Amino acid sequence: MGPHRFHSPFVREAAKAANRIWIFDTTLRDGEQSPGASLTTREKVEIARVLEAMGVDIIEAGFPITSEDDFEAVKKVSRVCRKARIAGLARCVEKDIRAAAKALEGAAHPRIHVFLATSAIHRKHKLKKAKSEIVRLAVDGVKTARRFCEEVEFSPEDAARTENAFLAEVVEAAIAAGASVVNIPDTVGYTVPERFAEQLHYLRENVPNINEAVISVHCHNDLGLAVANSLSAVEAGARQVECTINGLGERAGNAALEEIVMALATRREHFGVETKIDTRRLVPASRLVSKLTGLVVQRNKAIVGENAFAHEAGIHVHGMLSNRETYEIMRPEDVGYGETKIVIGKHTGHHAIEARLKKLGHKLSKAELERVREAVKRLADRKKTVFDADLEAIVRDEVAEIEEVYSLERFQVMTGRELIPTATVTLGVHGTGGKGGKAGKGARAAVEMKTGASAGDGPVSAIFSAVDQVTGLKGSLRKYRIEAVTGGREAMGEVHITVRFGDEDVAGRGASPDVLEASALAYLQATNRVVARHGGGKVTGKRGK
Repeated sequence: MGPHRFHSPFVREAAKAANRIWIFDTTLRDGEQSPGASLTTREKVEIARVLEAMGVDIIEAGFPITSEDDFEAVKKVSRVCRKARIAGLARCVEKDIRAAAKALEGAAHPRIHVFLATSAIHRKHKLKKAKSEIVRLAVDGVKTARRFCEEVEFSPEDAARTENAFLAEVVEAAIAAGASVVNIPDTVGYTVPERFAEQLHYLRENVPNINEAVISVHCHNDLGLAVANSLSAVEAGARQVECTINGLGERAGNAALEEIVMALATRREHFGVETKIDTRRLVPASRLVSKLTGLVVQRNKAIVGENAFAHEAGIHVHGMLSNRETYEIMRPEDVGYGETKIVIGKHTGHHAIEARLKKLGHKLSKAELERVREAVKRLADRKKTVFDADLEAIVRDEVAEIEEVYSLERFQVMTGRELIPTATVTLGVHGTGGKGGKAGKGARAAVEMKTGASAGDGPVSAIFSAVDQVTGLKGSLRKYRIEAVTGGREAMGEVHITVRFGDEDVAGRGASPDVLEASALAYLQATNRVVARHGGGKVTGKRGK
C-alpha cells in the first residue's frame, strides 16, 4: 500500500501487517436483521463486550438512523468498547451520516460505514439513477462522512452483480474522496468463489489508487457460499472480512465468523494469513448470541454446532480412540468446547462402549461387554442417544448377578379414562443355571413361552398381576419409585420397587424409555431374585395396590 492522502491510521496499520485479516463483526447490525431475531440495547452491549474480548477488530453496532433503539445501541457500545473500532451504518445521505456521527461521538475508534447500490438492477429499479449520478452520490457521501470521522468505509451495495468497469470507477472515486476501506459486498449471495476472486483481481489491476484503502468483503449465504466466497476473496487480496456470529443475517445469513476464523487458523499453511481472534471464545460467544436472539444453532453447524466434535460411527470412534487426528482437524478445546464427545448410539462399536465404561469406572468381561453392547443397540433403536446415565442403568441390568428364570418378551396394556386397566404379558421361561439381566434379550434362549392376562387397579398393577399369573407367585408391592435417568422427551425412566413375597421383601429395578416396560422389568427382576433364593419353590403373598 502506498501512502494515503488522508493519512488513515487504519490503512497505515494494515500496511504494516500485510498478512493480517481484520475481522469486522456485524452481528449487532446485519445479524439482528435475521427474521425472528431482536436484541435490546442492553443485550447488544453484552454481545459487544464478548466480541471485543474475543479480539474482533471492528464491531458494527447498528444503523443509527433507522430507530432510536439502534441509535442508543451504537451510542452505548461506543462508550463501553474502547479497544475495538465501532462502526455505524449510513446510506450516502446526509441525515443518515449525521445520525451515525452523533451516535459515535463517544467512541474511542469510530468508523462511519456508508453504502450506495451500484448494480444495474438496483440503479434501474430501486434508485432510478444514471451511473454518473451514482458516482456523484458516492463521492458526496464519503466526503460528508469524512467531515465527521477520520475513518470511513464505503460499500457499493450489490457489488458482486455490478459491471466490473463501473464498479472500478465508483471504487476509485470513493477512495479519492477519502474512504479508508472499500467493501465489496455480495449482497444477495449470488457470486461464486472463482468469479468473486476474479472481480477482486480486476479491481486491484484497474483501480489506480486501490492501495490507498483496505479491501473488505461482505458475503451473504443465499447459495451456501458465503464462507467460500470470503475465503476466495482473502486469497485475492482482501484484508478485511465482514461476518457474524453463527452466520446470522438477512435471509440465509452472512459468512459465519467462527468458520472464517477457524478456516484461516486450521489451513494457515494454505492461506498464509492470521487473525487476532481468541478462538477459545467462539463457542461461548455462539451460545450467548443464540440465547439472546432465540435463534437455535443447528446441531451439525460447523465449529459451534452440538455435533461439531461428536462421533458415533464405530469406525470413526475406533480411529479417534487410536489417534484424535484421524477424524478431527481441530481440537475442541481450541474453540471453547471441553472435549470431544463420543456419542453412544446404534452405530457405536464395542471399542467406544468399552472406553466409555472404563471412564465411568466399569471394567467388564468380554461376555458382559457384549451383553451391554446388545442392550445399547436395542435402546438406541428407541432413542437416538444413549447417555452416561443410560449406560449405568444398562450395566446394572446386564451385569447383575441374578439368575434369570423369567424374561419379558412381549407385553400389551389397555388403559384409559373409564376403562378397567388390563395387561397381557408373555414371558420366556429359561429354566435354571444362567446369568441374565434385562428382558432376556441376548441372554439364553427361552425353553418355552408363557402368556398371562389380568386386570388391575392401574396399568402397573395389571402388569404385575399378569406376571404372577405366569409365574404362580404372589407379590405384594410395598414401594414404587420412578425417576428420569436422562432429560428430554426421550428420557429413560428407571423404576425402583420393593415387593413382598411371603415374609421377605425383595428389591427390583428396571430401566426403559417406556415406564410401563421399566415397571415390568423391575417386577421381573424381583421375581427372579426370589426364585433364585428359593430354588423355584412357591412363595405366596397378597398383592398390594
